[in-house]
Amino acid sequence: MPNIRPSTVADIPAITAIYRHHVLHGTGTFEVDPPSEQDMLARRADVLARGLPYLVAEGEDGQILGFTYANWFKPRPAYRFSAEDSIYIADSARGQGLGRKLLDALSQQAEAAGVRKLLAVIGDSANAGSIGVHRAAGFTEIGVMRSVGWKFDRWLDIVLMEKSLGDGDTTPPVAPQ
Repeated sequence: MPNIRPSTVADIPAITAIYRHHVLHGTGTFEVDPPSEQDMLARRADVLARGLPYLVAEGEDGQILGFTYANWFKPRPAYRFSAEDSIYIADSARGQGLGRKLLDALSQQAEAAGVRKLLAVIGDSANAGSIGVHRAAGFTEIGVMRSVGWKFDRWLDIVLMEKSLGDGDTTPPVAPQ
């Protein structure tokens, strides 16, 4: 059973390797050039500086099997109660339910951080795994943006999904203490 825990600086090489595989071989991210460990370290620091979660799934042998984080949907302050999730699983660990475990833990921690709306911006409308994980975790599809990405010599869609956390939009937000 993998352990879901906050990421550490020591996890950055494994996180970078997992993400590199997705950049080079997948359509879940529209990046085309894999970022360096320094880039990934800076991205993690940006998430943590906002008080948002950045988690890893660690196998019994200590190997990092996946990671997830939430970041503001957009950088303007009015969006600070809406966050976008990102989940990446090591190729060798796919299909074992890790994505759902990571997403559930991320949702709980994002809610504790004051997030009221968690958004999924899923690269590639054919990404059945990510769409299914989000649907199983209570997300609903809110739209598809057609042909907004160009990768691997083809146009790619983005599927937009959402999930309300806590009181959602039924009460005014309160900044976490």
